[in-house]
Amino acid sequence: MARTVRAVVARGAGKPVEVREIVVPDPGAGEVTVAVQACGVCHTDLHYRDGVIGDAYPYLLGHEAAGVVREVGPGVTSVAVGDFVILNWRAVCGRCRPCLRGNPTACDSELGATQKMTLPSGEPLGAALGIGALAELTLVHSGQCTKVDPVVDPAVAGLLGCGVMSGLGAAMHTGKVSPGDWVAVIGVGGVGGAAVAGARLAGATRIVAVDIDPRKLVSAKELGATHVIDASAVQDVVAEIRAMTDGLGADVVIDAAGTERTWQQAFYARAIGGTFVLVARPDSSMRLEMPLLDTFLRGGTYRTSWYGDCLPSRDFPAVVDLHLQGRLPIDRFVTERITIDDVETAFTAMRDGDVLRSVVMF
Repeated sequence: MARTVRAVVARGAGKPVEVREIVVPDPGAGEVTVAVQACGVCHTDLHYRDGVIGDAYPYLLGHEAAGVVREVGPGVTSVAVGDFVILNWRAVCGRCRPCLRGNPTACDSELGATQKMTLPSGEPLGAALGIGALAELTLVHSGQCTKVDPVVDPAVAGLLGCGVMSGLGAAMHTGKVSPGDWVAVIGVGGVGGAAVAGARLAGATRIVAVDIDPRKLVSAKELGATHVIDASAVQDVVAEIRAMTDGLGADVVIDAAGTERTWQQAFYARAIGGTFVLVARPDSSMRLEMPLLDTFLRGGTYRTSWYGDCLPSRDFPAVVDLHLQGRLPIDRFVTERITIDDVETAFTAMRDGDVLRSVVMF
């Protein structure tokens, strides 16, 4: 039978979120319900709240989550009741042309639950990134669940559902950082900090972290940065990065801020033939004006990183194991543990730069 649970709902652009009762239906074919144990408060949730992503309110927020499978629908074989899982918002179908050609990270037929969760009135909810996990219970497609070692802290595991995996993958998968590489990361909040950690894990020997908030630079050093630049205190970030890379520029530069200015900084801070990765989602109003000749003369590679080009079934268990072995300190991204009633306050802390991640514990 359908269950009524508490959840975080955004009712309109710019309005404070509300903790409301929602109705979660029984899982249908291919669907499961998951009792959420922990869910991070992500910038993407703030974008939904503020109308930056979509306008089909009301939205059920939350997508960086881990929990336990409560019920499974007909035909589900990939997970079972009681499994500890991380939710993932890009569940590949395995049947589309990119998947069949061995490129599942470019899947164009992602899986999601068919049924809608609703308010008690019957009004359907849009689930943020197809997940909607700032709730005691959520309904997702079974393909959006990835089993991992249940020993891991749910607050840590859930962050792989978006920000941390996006940053790790931007360095390791999209940027293909190799041992001995010199890397620069511009913007070292949650995603950029994870890119620093990923670059370190991949064997980069110089990692330059750039941010306008000195607190973020302290965190970046703890995650593996060898050099830091306070962009609020220097006139030329590109010159500073070059100075820290023997005047050559970095082999891989990752833009985790996503502004016109940081895009240009990342482009010009590369070594000739280097790789530029954009992992931050730019605002739709942003525009670039660049000399086309520069794009030719500098050569190299420009890539956009979607979800860190990760494959959850491959990467989530591996990253959890690396963390449990003490080789990847992703627990440092959990700044505070809060309740479901504290999400609006967490948005303020996020805007003020006070946290890497606030995590709601259920």
